[in-house]
Amino acid sequence: MTANLPHGGAGRQSLGVKSRTLDDSLGASARGAGPGSEVDLADVAGVAVRDFEACPGAVVAAARRTTEGVRVGVGAFGRLWYGEEAPAVHAGTLFDLASVTKPHTALALARLEKRGVLRREERLGEVLPELAETASGGLALDLLLSHRAGLDGHRQLYAPLLEGREVDRALALRTAADARRADAMGEAPEEGFAPVYSDLGYLLLGEAIARRTGLPLEEVIAREVTGPLGLRVGSAGQLAAAEPGFEDEVAPTEVVEWRGGVIRGRVHDENAWALGGRAACGHAGLFGDARSVLRLGVAILEALAGERPEWLGPADIEPLVRVRAGGSLRAGFDGRTGENPSSGARFSGATFGHLGFTGTSLWIDPEAQRVGVLLTNRVHPTRAKDAIRRARPAVYDRLAEAM
Repeated sequence: MTANLPHGGAGRQSLGVKSRTLDDSLGASARGAGPGSEVDLADVAGVAVRDFEACPGAVVAAARRTTEGVRVGVGAFGRLWYGEEAPAVHAGTLFDLASVTKPHTALALARLEKRGVLRREERLGEVLPELAETASGGLALDLLLSHRAGLDGHRQLYAPLLEGREVDRALALRTAADARRADAMGEAPEEGFAPVYSDLGYLLLGEAIARRTGLPLEEVIAREVTGPLGLRVGSAGQLAAAEPGFEDEVAPTEVVEWRGGVIRGRVHDENAWALGGRAACGHAGLFGDARSVLRLGVAILEALAGERPEWLGPADIEPLVRVRAGGSLRAGFDGRTGENPSSGARFSGATFGHLGFTGTSLWIDPEAQRVGVLLTNRVHPTRAKDAIRRARPAVYDRLAEAM
Protein backbone atom coordinates (compact mmCIF):
# COMPACT_ATOMS: atom_id res chain seq x y z
CA MET A 1 0.00 0.00 0.00
CA THR A 2 1.33 3.43 -0.90
CA ALA A 3 0.58 6.23 1.49
CA ASN A 4 -0.36 9.54 -0.12
CA LEU A 5 2.21 11.42 1.87
CA PRO A 6 3.70 14.71 0.63
CA HIS A 7 7.46 14.97 0.12
CA GLY A 8 9.95 16.14 -2.47
CA GLY A 9 13.31 15.65 -4.06
CA ALA A 10 15.58 13.32 -5.96
CA GLY A 11 19.13 14.12 -4.97
CA ARG A 12 19.66 17.80 -5.71
CA GLN A 13 16.50 18.06 -7.83
CA SER A 14 13.07 18.45 -6.29
CA LEU A 15 10.33 16.12 -7.47
CA GLY A 16 7.95 19.06 -7.61
CA VAL A 17 6.00 18.31 -4.44
CA LYS A 18 5.77 21.07 -1.88
CA SER A 19 8.18 20.44 1.00
CA ARG A 20 6.74 19.91 4.47
CA THR A 21 8.10 18.83 7.81
CA LEU A 22 9.59 15.39 8.32
CA ASP A 23 6.55 14.33 10.33
CA ASP A 24 4.36 15.26 7.37
CA SER A 25 6.56 13.51 4.85
CA LEU A 26 6.56 10.21 6.75
CA GLY A 27 2.94 10.56 7.76
CA ALA A 28 1.02 9.60 10.86
CA SER A 29 2.08 5.97 10.59
CA ALA A 30 5.72 6.90 11.19
CA ARG A 31 4.63 8.53 14.44
CA GLY A 32 3.02 5.33 15.65
CA ALA A 33 -0.53 5.94 14.38
CA GLY A 34 -2.68 3.54 12.38
CA PRO A 35 -0.94 0.74 10.50
CA GLY A 36 -3.02 1.10 7.34
CA SER A 37 -0.58 3.47 5.70
CA GLU A 38 2.47 1.25 6.28
CA VAL A 39 3.82 -1.75 4.44
CA ASP A 40 4.16 -4.70 6.82
CA LEU A 41 7.81 -5.76 6.67
CA ALA A 42 7.74 -8.36 9.45
CA ASP A 43 8.68 -11.12 7.02
CA VAL A 44 11.68 -9.11 5.87
CA ALA A 45 12.84 -8.73 9.48
CA GLY A 46 12.44 -12.50 9.71
CA VAL A 47 15.17 -12.97 7.12
CA ALA A 48 17.79 -11.99 9.70
CA VAL A 49 16.24 -13.97 12.57
CA ARG A 50 14.62 -16.98 10.95
CA ASP A 51 16.57 -17.55 7.73
CA PHE A 52 20.12 -16.62 8.81
CA GLU A 53 19.78 -17.08 12.58
CA ALA A 54 21.91 -13.96 12.94
CA CYS A 55 20.19 -12.49 16.01
CA PRO A 56 17.38 -13.03 18.53
CA GLY A 57 15.30 -10.16 17.16
CA ALA A 58 15.25 -7.63 14.34
CA VAL A 59 13.30 -4.56 13.31
CA VAL A 60 13.42 -3.18 9.79
CA ALA A 61 12.10 0.06 8.33
CA ALA A 62 12.14 1.47 4.82
CA ALA A 63 10.91 4.47 2.86
CA ARG A 64 10.72 5.27 -0.85
CA ARG A 65 10.11 8.82 -2.06
CA THR A 66 8.21 9.37 -5.33
CA THR A 67 6.28 12.22 -6.93
CA GLU A 68 3.11 10.75 -5.41
CA GLY A 69 4.32 10.55 -1.85
CA VAL A 70 6.42 8.45 0.47
CA ARG A 71 5.91 4.74 0.83
CA VAL A 72 6.80 3.64 4.37
CA GLY A 73 7.23 0.16 5.79
CA VAL A 74 8.12 -1.22 9.21
CA GLY A 75 8.38 -4.75 10.53
CA ALA A 76 9.61 -6.69 13.56
CA PHE A 77 10.45 -10.36 14.06
CA GLY A 78 11.84 -12.42 16.92
CA ARG A 79 12.46 -11.80 20.60
CA LEU A 80 14.68 -9.65 22.78
CA TRP A 81 16.75 -12.71 23.65
CA TYR A 82 16.65 -16.41 22.87
CA GLY A 83 13.94 -18.37 24.67
CA GLU A 84 10.18 -18.68 24.53
CA GLU A 85 9.85 -16.60 27.69
CA ALA A 86 11.57 -13.59 26.11
CA PRO A 87 9.36 -10.64 25.12
CA ALA A 88 8.82 -10.12 21.40
CA VAL A 89 10.57 -7.26 19.66
CA HIS A 90 8.28 -4.63 18.15
CA ALA A 91 8.55 -1.49 16.06
CA GLY A 92 9.34 0.61 19.12
CA THR A 93 12.09 -1.61 20.51
CA LEU A 94 15.22 0.40 21.25
CA PHE A 95 18.61 -0.85 20.10
CA ASP A 96 22.19 0.12 20.85
CA LEU A 97 23.01 1.89 17.58
CA ALA A 98 26.77 1.46 18.06
CA SER A 99 28.59 3.19 15.18
CA VAL A 100 25.36 4.45 13.65
CA THR A 101 26.12 7.12 16.26
CA LYS A 102 28.78 8.47 13.87
CA PRO A 103 26.36 9.98 11.31
CA HIS A 104 24.67 11.83 14.18
CA THR A 105 28.03 13.24 15.28
CA ALA A 106 28.87 14.30 11.73
CA LEU A 107 25.48 15.96 11.23
CA ALA A 108 25.83 17.82 14.52
CA LEU A 109 29.16 19.18 13.30
CA ALA A 110 27.53 20.20 9.99
CA ARG A 111 24.90 22.16 11.90
CA LEU A 112 27.57 23.89 14.00
CA GLU A 113 29.53 24.74 10.88
CA LYS A 114 26.41 26.15 9.24
CA ARG A 115 26.22 28.67 12.10
CA GLY A 116 29.95 29.34 12.21
CA VAL A 117 30.44 27.74 15.63
CA LEU A 118 32.98 25.10 14.57
CA ARG A 119 34.59 24.53 11.18
CA ARG A 120 35.85 21.27 9.70
CA GLU A 121 39.07 23.03 8.70
CA GLU A 122 39.98 23.89 12.30
CA ARG A 123 42.84 21.94 13.84
CA LEU A 124 42.20 19.54 16.67
CA GLY A 125 44.77 21.33 18.82
CA GLU A 126 43.02 24.65 18.31
CA VAL A 127 39.85 23.25 19.87
CA LEU A 128 41.55 20.99 22.42
CA PRO A 129 44.79 22.81 23.36
CA GLU A 130 45.90 20.00 25.65
CA LEU A 131 46.21 17.82 22.52
CA ALA A 132 48.09 20.40 20.42
CA GLU A 133 51.43 18.60 20.81
CA THR A 134 50.09 15.14 19.99
CA ALA A 135 50.41 13.49 16.60
CA SER A 136 46.88 14.63 15.74
CA GLY A 137 47.07 18.13 17.17
CA GLY A 138 47.80 19.80 13.84
CA LEU A 139 45.23 17.87 11.81
CA ALA A 140 41.98 19.35 10.53
CA LEU A 141 38.79 18.00 12.07
CA ASP A 142 37.71 17.00 8.57
CA LEU A 143 40.42 14.34 8.50
CA LEU A 144 39.07 12.83 11.71
CA LEU A 145 35.59 13.03 10.23
CA SER A 146 36.62 11.17 7.07
CA HIS A 147 38.88 8.55 8.73
CA ARG A 148 41.93 10.05 7.02
CA ALA A 149 43.85 11.29 10.07
CA GLY A 150 46.24 8.32 9.99
CA LEU A 151 44.97 6.89 13.27
CA ASP A 152 44.70 3.26 14.29
CA GLY A 153 41.19 1.91 14.17
CA HIS A 154 41.08 1.03 17.86
CA ARG A 155 43.00 1.07 21.12
CA GLN A 156 41.91 -0.54 24.38
CA LEU A 157 41.44 2.72 26.24
CA TYR A 158 39.22 0.82 28.67
CA ALA A 159 42.04 -1.56 29.69
CA PRO A 160 42.36 -0.17 33.26
CA LEU A 161 38.79 -1.30 33.95
CA LEU A 162 39.87 -4.90 33.39
CA GLU A 163 42.23 -4.51 36.36
CA GLY A 164 39.71 -2.76 38.57
CA ARG A 165 41.27 0.68 38.05
CA GLU A 166 39.64 3.88 36.86
CA VAL A 167 40.32 5.21 33.39
CA ASP A 168 42.28 8.46 33.27
CA ARG A 169 40.18 10.32 30.73
CA ALA A 170 42.81 12.92 29.83
CA LEU A 171 45.42 10.21 29.32
CA ALA A 172 43.00 8.16 27.21
CA LEU A 173 42.34 11.11 24.91
CA ARG A 174 46.07 11.76 24.51
CA THR A 175 46.58 8.09 23.75
CA ALA A 176 43.90 8.26 21.07
CA ALA A 177 45.39 11.42 19.54
CA ASP A 178 48.86 9.84 19.44
CA ALA A 179 47.69 6.54 17.94
CA ARG A 180 49.23 7.31 14.55
CA ARG A 181 49.79 4.36 12.23
CA ALA A 182 53.29 3.49 11.06
CA ASP A 183 52.28 4.12 7.44
CA ALA A 184 50.92 7.59 8.27
CA MET A 185 53.81 9.49 9.76
CA GLY A 186 54.78 13.07 9.08
CA GLU A 187 52.64 15.89 7.74
CA ALA A 188 49.27 14.87 6.39
CA PRO A 189 48.56 15.33 2.66
CA GLU A 190 45.80 17.79 1.81
CA GLU A 191 43.25 15.00 1.41
CA GLY A 192 44.66 13.14 4.40
CA PHE A 193 46.32 9.77 4.75
CA ALA A 194 44.97 6.55 3.28
CA PRO A 195 41.54 5.96 4.82
CA VAL A 196 41.36 3.51 7.71
CA TYR A 197 38.15 3.28 9.71
CA SER A 198 38.86 4.68 13.18
CA ASP A 199 36.72 4.92 16.29
CA LEU A 200 39.51 6.97 17.84
CA GLY A 201 39.05 9.83 15.39
CA TYR A 202 35.36 10.09 16.23
CA LEU A 203 36.04 9.91 19.93
CA LEU A 204 38.28 12.96 19.52
CA LEU A 205 35.78 14.68 17.25
CA GLY A 206 33.03 14.27 19.83
CA GLU A 207 35.30 15.75 22.47
CA ALA A 208 36.03 18.74 20.21
CA ILE A 209 32.32 19.38 19.63
CA ALA A 210 31.61 19.24 23.35
CA ARG A 211 34.50 21.57 24.18
CA ARG A 212 33.59 24.20 21.60
CA THR A 213 29.89 24.28 22.54
CA GLY A 214 30.39 23.91 26.29
CA LEU A 215 27.79 21.13 26.33
CA PRO A 216 27.93 17.34 26.61
CA LEU A 217 28.01 15.81 23.14
CA GLU A 218 24.65 14.10 23.59
CA GLU A 219 23.03 17.45 24.34
CA VAL A 220 24.55 18.94 21.19
CA ILE A 221 23.23 16.03 19.13
CA ALA A 222 19.81 16.47 20.73
CA ARG A 223 19.80 20.19 19.97
CA GLU A 224 21.14 19.93 16.43
CA VAL A 225 19.88 16.60 15.10
CA THR A 226 17.48 14.43 17.05
CA GLY A 227 15.43 17.31 18.49
CA PRO A 228 14.78 19.19 15.23
CA LEU A 229 13.91 15.93 13.47
CA GLY A 230 11.77 14.52 16.28
CA LEU A 231 13.83 11.35 16.69
CA ARG A 232 13.57 8.92 19.55
CA VAL A 233 17.34 8.65 19.72
CA GLY A 234 19.57 9.45 22.66
CA SER A 235 22.16 8.18 25.07
CA ALA A 236 21.24 5.59 27.68
CA GLY A 237 21.15 8.35 30.27
CA GLN A 238 18.90 10.59 28.20
CA LEU A 239 16.42 7.85 27.32
CA ALA A 240 16.32 6.45 30.85
CA ALA A 241 15.48 9.93 32.16
CA ALA A 242 12.81 10.50 29.49
CA GLU A 243 11.24 7.02 29.51
CA PRO A 244 10.70 5.19 32.81
CA GLY A 245 10.39 1.90 30.91
CA PHE A 246 13.67 2.29 29.04
CA GLU A 247 15.28 -0.77 30.63
CA ASP A 248 12.35 -2.92 29.51
CA GLU A 249 12.23 -1.49 25.98
CA VAL A 250 15.90 -1.79 25.06
CA ALA A 251 17.33 -4.94 23.50
CA PRO A 252 20.17 -6.59 25.43
CA THR A 253 23.57 -6.92 23.82
CA GLU A 254 26.47 -9.09 24.93
CA VAL A 255 27.06 -11.13 28.06
CA VAL A 256 30.37 -9.77 29.37
CA GLU A 257 31.64 -11.16 32.64
CA TRP A 258 33.87 -8.22 33.59
CA ARG A 259 30.92 -5.86 33.12
CA GLY A 260 28.63 -7.89 35.33
CA GLY A 261 26.88 -10.15 32.83
CA VAL A 262 24.21 -9.14 30.32
CA ILE A 263 24.67 -5.61 29.02
CA ARG A 264 21.27 -3.94 28.75
CA GLY A 265 20.56 -0.25 28.86
CA ARG A 266 24.31 0.42 28.81
CA VAL A 267 26.45 1.05 25.74
CA HIS A 268 28.10 -2.10 24.42
CA ASP A 269 31.26 -0.39 23.11
CA GLU A 270 33.95 -0.69 25.78
CA ASN A 271 35.71 2.59 25.09
CA ALA A 272 32.42 4.49 25.05
CA TRP A 273 31.50 2.87 28.35
CA ALA A 274 34.87 3.70 29.89
CA LEU A 275 34.92 7.34 28.76
CA GLY A 276 31.23 8.20 28.59
CA GLY A 277 29.37 5.85 30.90
CA ARG A 278 25.68 6.40 30.17
CA ALA A 279 26.50 9.45 28.04
CA ALA A 280 27.33 9.38 24.33
CA CYS A 281 30.76 9.57 22.76
CA GLY A 282 31.49 10.62 19.21
CA HIS A 283 31.88 7.06 17.93
CA ALA A 284 29.18 5.21 19.91
CA GLY A 285 26.66 5.59 22.70
CA LEU A 286 23.31 6.39 21.08
CA PHE A 287 20.22 4.19 21.26
CA GLY A 288 17.16 4.44 19.05
CA ASP A 289 14.28 2.73 17.30
CA ALA A 290 13.97 1.84 13.62
CA ARG A 291 11.41 4.50 12.71
CA SER A 292 13.67 7.21 14.10
CA VAL A 293 16.70 6.00 12.16
CA LEU A 294 14.49 5.87 9.07
CA ARG A 295 13.38 9.43 9.63
CA LEU A 296 16.99 10.50 9.87
CA GLY A 297 17.67 8.95 6.47
CA VAL A 298 14.66 10.64 4.88
CA ALA A 299 15.69 13.98 6.37
CA ILE A 300 19.11 13.61 4.74
CA LEU A 301 17.49 13.01 1.34
CA GLU A 302 15.28 16.06 1.91
CA ALA A 303 18.28 18.17 2.86
CA LEU A 304 20.15 17.06 -0.27
CA ALA A 305 17.11 18.12 -2.30
CA GLY A 306 17.07 21.56 -0.69
CA GLU A 307 13.82 20.88 1.15
CA ARG A 308 15.03 21.33 4.73
CA PRO A 309 16.93 24.64 4.67
CA GLU A 310 15.99 25.39 8.27
CA TRP A 311 17.95 22.27 9.28
CA LEU A 312 20.62 21.62 6.65
CA GLY A 313 20.94 22.35 2.96
CA PRO A 314 22.71 20.60 0.08
CA ALA A 315 25.91 22.56 0.64
CA ASP A 316 25.94 21.42 4.29
CA ILE A 317 25.30 17.73 3.58
CA GLU A 318 27.38 17.20 0.47
CA PRO A 319 30.78 17.47 2.20
CA LEU A 320 29.70 14.56 4.39
CA VAL A 321 28.48 12.24 1.64
CA ARG A 322 30.70 13.07 -1.35
CA VAL A 323 32.96 10.34 -2.66
CA ARG A 324 36.53 10.83 -1.44
CA ALA A 325 39.80 9.55 -2.84
CA GLY A 326 41.30 6.30 -1.67
CA GLY A 327 38.28 4.29 -0.59
CA SER A 328 34.60 4.14 0.28
CA LEU A 329 34.78 6.02 3.58
CA ARG A 330 33.19 9.46 3.47
CA ALA A 331 32.65 11.84 6.41
CA GLY A 332 30.21 10.29 8.84
CA PHE A 333 29.11 7.77 6.23
CA ASP A 334 30.44 4.90 4.15
CA GLY A 335 29.71 3.75 0.62
CA ARG A 336 29.20 0.36 -1.01
CA THR A 337 32.20 -1.96 -1.08
CA GLY A 338 33.02 -5.38 -2.43
CA GLU A 339 31.11 -7.80 -4.63
CA ASN A 340 28.43 -8.39 -2.01
CA PRO A 341 27.92 -5.05 -0.20
CA SER A 342 25.97 -4.86 3.03
CA SER A 343 23.23 -2.87 1.28
CA GLY A 344 22.63 -5.73 -1.15
CA ALA A 345 22.35 -5.78 -4.94
CA ARG A 346 19.31 -3.54 -5.40
CA PHE A 347 20.54 -0.32 -3.80
CA SER A 348 22.44 1.78 -6.34
CA GLY A 349 26.15 2.53 -6.48
CA ALA A 350 25.43 6.00 -5.11
CA THR A 351 24.22 4.52 -1.81
CA PHE A 352 25.79 5.72 1.44
CA GLY A 353 25.14 4.90 5.07
CA HIS A 354 26.71 3.21 8.08
CA LEU A 355 26.97 -0.08 9.94
CA GLY A 356 26.99 -0.64 13.69
CA PHE A 357 28.90 -3.45 15.44
CA THR A 358 25.88 -4.50 17.48
CA GLY A 359 24.03 -5.41 14.27
CA THR A 360 22.57 -2.08 13.21
CA SER A 361 22.67 -0.38 9.80
CA LEU A 362 21.30 2.52 7.78
CA TRP A 363 21.56 2.79 3.98
CA ILE A 364 20.43 5.76 1.89
CA ASP A 365 20.11 5.58 -1.91
CA PRO A 366 19.83 9.08 -3.42
CA GLU A 367 19.28 7.72 -6.94
CA ALA A 368 16.30 5.56 -6.01
CA GLN A 369 15.24 7.95 -3.21
CA ARG A 370 15.17 4.94 -0.91
CA VAL A 371 16.14 4.50 2.75
CA GLY A 372 16.56 1.17 4.51
CA VAL A 373 17.17 0.38 8.19
CA LEU A 374 18.00 -2.88 9.94
CA LEU A 375 18.34 -2.91 13.73
CA THR A 376 19.33 -6.10 15.56
CA ASN A 377 21.15 -7.22 18.69
CA ARG A 378 23.31 -9.74 16.85
CA VAL A 379 25.98 -9.60 19.61
CA HIS A 380 23.59 -11.26 22.09
CA PRO A 381 24.65 -13.36 23.83
CA THR A 382 28.10 -13.18 22.16
CA ARG A 383 29.88 -11.29 19.40
CA ALA A 384 31.52 -14.56 18.28
CA LYS A 385 29.28 -15.05 15.25
CA ASP A 386 29.17 -13.27 11.92
CA ALA A 387 25.92 -14.43 10.32
CA ILE A 388 24.82 -10.77 10.20
CA ARG A 389 27.32 -10.24 7.38
CA ARG A 390 25.40 -12.68 5.20
CA ALA A 391 22.02 -11.55 6.45
CA ARG A 392 22.39 -7.84 5.74
CA PRO A 393 22.54 -8.00 1.92
CA ALA A 394 19.58 -10.39 1.84
CA VAL A 395 17.53 -8.12 4.10
CA TYR A 396 18.26 -5.01 2.05
CA ASP A 397 17.42 -6.81 -1.20
CA ARG A 398 14.06 -7.76 0.30
CA LEU A 399 13.50 -4.21 1.54
CA ALA A 400 14.11 -2.87 -1.96
CA GLU A 401 11.68 -5.39 -3.43
CA ALA A 402 9.01 -4.58 -0.86
CA MET A 403 9.26 -0.81 -1.36
